[in-house]
Amino acid sequence: MNPVYNFSGHVALVTGACSGMGLATARQFAKAGASVGLVDVNQTRVAALEKEFKEAGYQAIGIPCDVSNEQQVADAVERTVATFGRLDMAFNNAGIIDPPSETADEPAENFDRVNAVNARGVWACMKHELRQMRKQGSGAIVNCSSLSGLVGGAGRAAYHASKHAVVGMTSSAALEYAARGIRINAICPGTIETPMVATIVEKGELVLADALAGAPIGRIGQPDEIAAAVLWLCSPGASYVIGVALPVDGGFVAH
Repeated sequence: MNPVYNFSGHVALVTGACSGMGLATARQFAKAGASVGLVDVNQTRVAALEKEFKEAGYQAIGIPCDVSNEQQVADAVERTVATFGRLDMAFNNAGIIDPPSETADEPAENFDRVNAVNARGVWACMKHELRQMRKQGSGAIVNCSSLSGLVGGAGRAAYHASKHAVVGMTSSAALEYAARGIRINAICPGTIETPMVATIVEKGELVLADALAGAPIGRIGQPDEIAAAVLWLCSPGASYVIGVALPVDGGFVAH
């Protein structure tokens, strides 16, 4: 049984909110009483999600945003704050994965695209979230890295570069803001049952049996298990946790 949190009167922002780990986390924030800024590149889906949340009795705003565009990120944070008055928690989750490629053959365009979303997108989100949290003197940010931010992986140099970057940005920013009432951490999910993972399995870019073999727990993870880690990191229960890159991976990095 997961802990029960009371985030009433608090405001959360979630990027990549329309599916997978982002959706699960946004729902858990809302169930705990938080008002939620639902941020996603899928304009149609994010509008539908706002309606779904409101019909369920939650406070939410859907905001179309491509996190690789800093101005759109700034606008998304501004709209969330304008709607709900503050920003207490953020899960910077939006991410993409590039097709596997031998490093010597990787097109520069692939490297630029995956890093624009996964690395610069997280940087832009933190930048503008921190501007608001700095005014408040409080806040908690969780950035979504990956096991790929902790280990290497053949054929995925660009993707792993982007996720290692998230870990580095997280620890650096955490040091800047720890004394100012703002906690910044990262999570490093293993293989999770999400639409993105399903797609790369269908394309033959990931063999599920290999992923299972790498997880001592013997199964892939569920989005709600990632959401549980995010909510804990944003909660008072993690008040002394700063600058960590937390594996949520079924034991993969314990090898």
